[in-house]
Amino acid sequence: MMVLALCATLINTASYQEAETRARQIVQAIAPSEQLRLLHGFLALPFQGRAIPTGAIGSAGYVEGIPRLSVPALQETDAILGVANPSNVRPGDVATAMPSGLSLASTWDSEIAYRDGALVGDEARRKGFNVLLGPGVNLARDPRNGRNFEYLGEDPLLAGTLAGYAVCGIQDQHVVATVKHFAMNDQETARFNVSAEVSESAMRESDLLAFELAVEQGRPGAVMCAYNQVNGVYSCESSHLLSEVLKSDWGFSGWVMSDWGAVHSARAAMNGLDQESAAQLDGLLFDEPLAAAIASGAIPEPTVRNMNQRILRSMITVGLLDHAATPSPIDYAAHAQTALEEAQRGIVLLKNDGLLPIAPSIKRIAVIGGHADIGVISGGGSSQVVPVGGSALLEPSSRNESAFSGYELYDPSAPLGAIRALAPHVLATFADGRDRKAAVALAQRADIAIVFATQWMTEGADASDLALPDGQDALISAVAQANPRTVVVLETGNPVLMPWLPQVSAVLEAWYPGQKGGEAIASVLFGKSDATGRLPITFPASDDRAAPPAPNIVRYTEGSDVGYRRYVKQGLKPLFAFGHGLSYTTFAYSDPRLTGGDTMRATFTVTNTGSRSGTDTPQLYLTRKAGEVQMRLLGWSQVTLAPGASRRLSVIVDPRLLAEYDSQLHAWNLVSGQYEAALGEASDDLEYRASTSIVGRTLKP
Repeated sequence: MMVLALCATLINTASYQEAETRARQIVQAIAPSEQLRLLHGFLALPFQGRAIPTGAIGSAGYVEGIPRLSVPALQETDAILGVANPSNVRPGDVATAMPSGLSLASTWDSEIAYRDGALVGDEARRKGFNVLLGPGVNLARDPRNGRNFEYLGEDPLLAGTLAGYAVCGIQDQHVVATVKHFAMNDQETARFNVSAEVSESAMRESDLLAFELAVEQGRPGAVMCAYNQVNGVYSCESSHLLSEVLKSDWGFSGWVMSDWGAVHSARAAMNGLDQESAAQLDGLLFDEPLAAAIASGAIPEPTVRNMNQRILRSMITVGLLDHAATPSPIDYAAHAQTALEEAQRGIVLLKNDGLLPIAPSIKRIAVIGGHADIGVISGGGSSQVVPVGGSALLEPSSRNESAFSGYELYDPSAPLGAIRALAPHVLATFADGRDRKAAVALAQRADIAIVFATQWMTEGADASDLALPDGQDALISAVAQANPRTVVVLETGNPVLMPWLPQVSAVLEAWYPGQKGGEAIASVLFGKSDATGRLPITFPASDDRAAPPAPNIVRYTEGSDVGYRRYVKQGLKPLFAFGHGLSYTTFAYSDPRLTGGDTMRATFTVTNTGSRSGTDTPQLYLTRKAGEVQMRLLGWSQVTLAPGASRRLSVIVDPRLLAEYDSQLHAWNLVSGQYEAALGEASDDLEYRASTSIVGRTLKP
């Protein structure tokens, strides 16, 4: 918790009141001809034959500054997976390609989230950017969502907490963080007009809670509203979401920017939108149309002053006016090490029949599929990063539903090369898997076989199902039949089905592991690193949502029971549960104690009962309330222990996680009574249950 405390202190000591005063002075000095300048930005890419705007570096977005008042332009870049270079607008510019959001979430580690944000924020600033368009906090309601790989899983506490730390890391570099996409942007299918239908209480207890925690803990300078509608109203025009929930209930003091092309009317300014992004896509609604609305009195001038005040206040608070983003050298070598450590920590060992870690006695390894001889796959869309060293492979995708590039990009970190470097005594031979007979023959001659399987996901398109594409399931099954000592390494942007699971000895989920992914995978395979990742998203046993979402309306009938909560409520058994992840050592819990009162507090002892050092992530869940079965993550802790070592840990529960949101009361309602919690290693592996009494009360929204 030290990092978050330091971040919050930095923001507080920047003096909110001082920033408020400085911003007001600038607003008062803005000339009538300048009052809309900060309220609309431009796509900073060549667009419909036009050059990028004068003064723009070339990136996702640019907002002209006010030089005479020492207000810098806003140079905006995607995103939390690394500094993007869309369409090679900055020829040859590269950046550290970080592991995907699901990989980061699999670490369950707030310190790593902070370091991730700090690294990307540092590179952004050294490239001349002062606004980072991330992190994304949308919950994984549908395991086919094309952008789940960017986000932080299905639980609001986990996602919101890690996002808050990432925001701190970014803004400690004097770069504004932008939490997105607010709200309910949980699918890519028909994202420009689909309406997410869900009750107020369900939103408050799930998706909105993730945003609330991120805003509360990280205090981002900006929030980006989404493309989609929520209950029939466009997110960027929703007075309820932007003015009532975000700005009033949560006290958000920053500014709301639109997603690129998500504004439909200048009247959005009356409903809480402060800035139109990529105005060429909307028709410059916050330029002449907004000026006309002000002149007619349809939009009061104080509204426009407040919009400017919010933007300037965030710029001053984060330090944009006092710490210019100046191009300077980047320590890519140090950043690569951070990327490696994060990728190692994010790999989840899903299954292990004792084959891993690979024993020194192994002499011949068949490495099959997934372009493992070339690199590791990454996700597509606006978050795409051109890695240091350039891409290892750009391969045309068999999926062409996305408006973004139809090319799958592989980062230059070949698992095959990493395996050979880590184990020079091993004969590691590669087959690309296209010739199944050749792959089977290679597996038959090897001591073990490692099959790499990939699933490319991209912004702008959801997957049609959860199967591995391009016949990879059949390849894995054939290899496993030829050699039962088979390991499967998954590089996926979402959960996938595993019809071959009983046939294989081990499964690693490596997600999109970034530009040091090959080395990270090899390190875990050989046990140089412990397997420490824990799932932030449920892996279904079957595709129980077989049909794609409706094109115009999606009804989230599960309400707040997202992911693992829905599984428990509906009595479904997952393939791998939320929180699951194996280790190369073993842990035991003892002396659990649960106390109540105004909230719940749990303490317990963790002991490493194995023969090697390892990291454990004990998890606390609400399992029963007022006699009814519940399932909700209440908190977790994390500890690294040597063999035989023990440590006493504690979890203090946010009372909102015990409460229900009452839309009539417009408050969280915490009911008095007995609450049962359980401690364990995953949501389906809970052993220690205890009850305590909680004192009821209402909490502010």
